[in-house]
Amino acid sequence: MTFNVLLQYILPHRALSRVVYWATRWTFAPWKNWLISTIVRNYNVNMAEAAQPDPLSYQHFNAFFTRKLRPDARRADAAASALISPADGRISQSGAIVEGRIFQAKGQEYTAAELLGGDEAAAAPYRNGRFVTVYLSPRDYHRVHMPLKGTLRETVHVPGRIFSVAPFAVAAIPRLFARNERLVCHFDGEHGPFVVVMVGAILVSSVATVWDGLVIPPYASSIKRKSFAGQNITLERFAEMARFNMGSTVIMLLPEGTAELDQLTPQQAVQVGQRLGQAQG
Repeated sequence: MTFNVLLQYILPHRALSRVVYWATRWTFAPWKNWLISTIVRNYNVNMAEAAQPDPLSYQHFNAFFTRKLRPDARRADAAASALISPADGRISQSGAIVEGRIFQAKGQEYTAAELLGGDEAAAAPYRNGRFVTVYLSPRDYHRVHMPLKGTLRETVHVPGRIFSVAPFAVAAIPRLFARNERLVCHFDGEHGPFVVVMVGAILVSSVATVWDGLVIPPYASSIKRKSFAGQNITLERFAEMARFNMGSTVIMLLPEGTAELDQLTPQQAVQVGQRLGQAQG
């Protein structure tokens, strides 16, 4: 076990995240300007795509981190049946779910039921379906968009650890995505149900949705389900659905026969709206 991986087990995840949550919202100009400039410089952030291209004009670091893009910066694939990327980032893994098991990294896997909060019934449609995992780095656009048109049925806030989701941790920590705090979003689509999971990560692990605002924090001590049945919250393909306040990972699950994925490779760069596959049925 490397020192970086060992730290993931011994660091006080939630305490650190609370401190960083406050620090990234501090409006003191020298502080927020130093943070923003450091990220822009070290990660080569493309501010030309941002609706506000001046990085130091943002009220605080989190406003910069969750910045809007220019309307022409991203386009959805023109084919209405195309499954599109929900986020900017890199493909961590993708492919078939085999008898309910999802590939995390070499030697690591977890189950769909674990990811969905231990709900075997909710995981059943995805037993032999398809999945796509997208990792967002600090340089990426941190708003998440709909991969398909869908009507929100339920969200499930699953408590857990807040391990890093960087590649070194994904390769070393067993069942990482099924252990981290996360928000599971269940949708009913034109081709069947699908799930978008917002997985938290160390340092903040904060998620906000367009229908509920800030959901995480507070951090959960038990599973929290919220039904949206009958509320007719329908989001179009490519519409914004949520955002990460600091970086993390998005996982999509699709039932067998409802979508076929294109040839996606680990570490392949993707952008919101880019075609990842084809919806079927």
